[in-house]
Amino acid sequence: MNEHVTTHQAEEDARNEALLIYLNDRVVPKAEAVVSVYDSGFMLGDGVWEGLRLYNGVWAFLDEHLDRLFEAAKAIDLDIGKTREEVRTALEQTRIANEMTTNAHARLMVTRGPKTRPFQHPSLSQSGPTFVIIMEHSQPKIPRPIKLATVPHLRGLPMTQDPKLNSHSKLNCILACIAAEKAGADEGLMLDVNGFVNTTNACNFFIVRKGAVWTSTGDYCMNGITRQKVIDLCRANEIPVFERNYSLVDTYGADEAFLTGTFGAQTPVSHIDGRRIGTGEMGPMTMRLRELYKKLVDQQ
Repeated sequence: MNEHVTTHQAEEDARNEALLIYLNDRVVPKAEAVVSVYDSGFMLGDGVWEGLRLYNGVWAFLDEHLDRLFEAAKAIDLDIGKTREEVRTALEQTRIANEMTTNAHARLMVTRGPKTRPFQHPSLSQSGPTFVIIMEHSQPKIPRPIKLATVPHLRGLPMTQDPKLNSHSKLNCILACIAAEKAGADEGLMLDVNGFVNTTNACNFFIVRKGAVWTSTGDYCMNGITRQKVIDLCRANEIPVFERNYSLVDTYGADEAFLTGTFGAQTPVSHIDGRRIGTGEMGPMTMRLRELYKKLVDQQ
């Protein structure tokens, strides 16, 4: 029970050794999918990305993911170089090339492209964006609920790096994850600038108290698509749900806690800072929301 677990853990699948990757309008073998050391994404983390999940031939909530991708690109003044329909076509081309029908995960990445010189200014990217889709056979396999540790790294104010932006630059979250691992946990629980519980380094965070579902205000976290679907499901099924400020005291005393994200949907949390949450297993509300979410996905 003490093995390390991550929220993106999946079953081993030998087919992933022979993947085909979409790279700038070509589908190439995994070993040939390389970008320049001058690429702005490699050099500076200058780019945006989306994670997508394939269920029974359908990319879950694709329109919302494309909305977020294009909004993020606009925010950083990046021309993706494709229309929404062309992005859909690229996804389908990659899916067909890899013969994927379900239980697949795609990471769609766009950077500002190669630079002419190794410096920061965006005008040095002069040959157009780099557009990549990595698509893997991916069946989530998390052997036990996740353990969290509160970390000193915060989700900050939008005038520094807006936490709502799905940026390639994830160093703050990576440092949070490292701190949590060194504390003996799986992932980091991050607070906002006011000291309220916010999110983890990789997922949105929820607690359940006395039959009500709580999550943060959304002011300082990635406004996840799965997060919003859970909130919507609560409202549609007469489950009390609150987007509010709350503290670690509220969190330690919760009956349940769970994470949300595209990859794992709803992932139970057993311990936070060494305190057991509820029974330490997946609770009834998390189970119910999982079932409601599965039905929602199946309706697409």
